[in-house]
Amino acid sequence: MSQKENKAGRFKKILLAILLIGPASLLLLVSSRSCEHNFIELDVMADMPNYSFEDINGKTFTQETFKDHVVIFTTIQKTCPDSCSMSIWNIDRNLFKYIRESQKKMKHVKIVSFVTDGQGNPADNLAEIDFLLKDQVVAYDPKIWMLAKGDARKVYDISRNGAKLLNDEKGHYGGEAYQELLLLVDKNNKLRMVTKANEEDEVRKMYQSMALLEKQYDKEAFAIKHPKK
Repeated sequence: MSQKENKAGRFKKILLAILLIGPASLLLLVSSRSCEHNFIELDVMADMPNYSFEDINGKTFTQETFKDHVVIFTTIQKTCPDSCSMSIWNIDRNLFKYIRESQKKMKHVKIVSFVTDGQGNPADNLAEIDFLLKDQVVAYDPKIWMLAKGDARKVYDISRNGAKLLNDEKGHYGGEAYQELLLLVDKNNKLRMVTKANEEDEVRKMYQSMALLEKQYDKEAFAIKHPKK
């Protein structure tokens, strides 16, 4: 078995530990006689760490900036932006498209992609990736899909049930494997879902999780406006 296969196997074990030990629940709609919809909410998987980054215009963002926002975090490797850590096409067609077309309702949802050098380190110049997204993504809007300059490890430094997304043990991917992951973070800076960014089914799963989270917020808003007597 090759070293690459060994690494992939270890990475899958880490991801499975995070997802399956106390797994996040999937959408379960049940129509009752009162025509209300009940659903199992996504688990709170972990508290997100504090972080800071700059966008392409040099504006600084932190976890406080995104209070009351839903954020999907990704990375983009400058050395192979559309074939290594993520698939731009899949993110575009299975996430960004729906957020862009539903801005009246989903203005609070952002995609933030940290640009790395391929080894997980921050890349200095975001202009090349900005040009690429404008060229490849339909109606690309940097206010919705933001490029980030900063240390992505500060966002991905998450532990759950003894498993870590960042693993420094020799023989593992170290700080690289995390670059393949999508994170769904809620309005209170809590991790709600982790999927892979370079597989179409996984990106669709992230969209479904985001939609479920939106349903939860809709239900909460409805309860506030229409309290039970």
